[in-house]
Amino acid sequence: MGAVAGRSAVRVITVTVSDKRKRVHDEAGKALDTELSTAGFRVIRHNVLSEEPDYIRAFVSGVANGNEAEAIVMTGGTGINPRDQTFEALEGIFEKRFDGFGEAYRRLSFDAIGPHAILARPTAGVVNRCIVYSLPGSKRGALLGLQKLVIPTLEHSVDLAIGHKTHTSGFPPPPA
Repeated sequence: MGAVAGRSAVRVITVTVSDKRKRVHDEAGKALDTELSTAGFRVIRHNVLSEEPDYIRAFVSGVANGNEAEAIVMTGGTGINPRDQTFEALEGIFEKRFDGFGEAYRRLSFDAIGPHAILARPTAGVVNRCIVYSLPGSKRGALLGLQKLVIPTLEHSVDLAIGHKTHTSGFPPPPA
């Protein structure tokens, strides 16, 4: 997928939520950066955060309130392990939630891996006009959501969140 004109204006911060991973071994985080950059988005930086809800909320709120980026794409902490708390942390600060995001991800994942897909808890929403997508921590799971859901909707969701009246993508023009 080549770079797309116009997308370069969308600033994205990527995040890995993990108590164990370091950037050097973070395959999912590296994949997010590569895919988003290849799709034409401007990846500003990547952070690795501990699986602590307070850290997650503070980081996302800080980025959103500081206008550091139009979007945050996260990987990790979306399972059902007791340490997986990204879903709960984000749900508590979303002003608007993309209810269909988790449903669509699980449908795609079910097609790819079967019934274990129901254990995934990806989520997405808006915090102070900043789009936040949270994907599973495996490279395969993160890429599935990124390629099939995030990249196709990111520019359009940013347009909507910042209040544009016209859309740069998503719908064909109305008939003349």
